[in-house]
Amino acid sequence: MSKRGRKRRNFSAAEKATILRRHLVDKVPVSDLCDEYKLQPGLFYLWQQQALANLERAIEKPGNGEGERQAAQERKIATLEAKLAKKDSIIAEISEEYVALKKELGEL
Repeated sequence: MSKRGRKRRNFSAAEKATILRRHLVDKVPVSDLCDEYKLQPGLFYLWQQQALANLERAIEKPGNGEGERQAAQERKIATLEAKLAKKDSIIAEISEEYVALKKELGEL
């Protein structure tokens, strides 16, 4: 089968973690894993690089950084609520002007 005829497989995060764990914990050679899952070694090493790049987040203490995320979310909510309030006031103002104009023109 040609490369164009192959269907691209998508591995879930859990599947990728299982494959990486088998290498890192169970010491299964990369070549064996690549044969078993029909992977290119470069793809395996890309997954490993991605996992290591996110290692800090994985081993972060619970609650560490959550306060920052919570504060950021609260700031974002406050900003959006302020925008919504401003939009509501503008709509109310325009509506008042519209009603006043209609009354002035005798359409109400």
